[in-house]
Amino acid sequence: MSNEPGFAAPLFKADEGLQRLRRELRDLGLAEREGVFQRRGLAIARAAVDGVYIAAAIVRRPSRTGVQWQAQTLKHNADVRDFVVALKKALQQWGDRDD
Repeated sequence: MSNEPGFAAPLFKADEGLQRLRRELRDLGLAEREGVFQRRGLAIARAAVDGVYIAAAIVRRPSRTGVQWQAQTLKHNADVRDFVVALKKALQQWGDRDD
């Protein structure tokens, strides 16, 4: 066995991750209302701290009624980053046709 120090990823702080996620979602033009991020009155994403993780979800398709969510658990900073990338991609796909 080697006595070399190993690399350990920093502990995930869900509160800090949620604050960063909120900033990034606002930068995408989404408005937050009670933990749900909206664009032009349509729910697009949601996020909240759930214990030591972030419970997040993106809608399958923007709709005024019968919203279906694709839930995810964000367990580290890379998950938060991937969530934002996936949301950006979804917003581009939906474009103005769903507004």
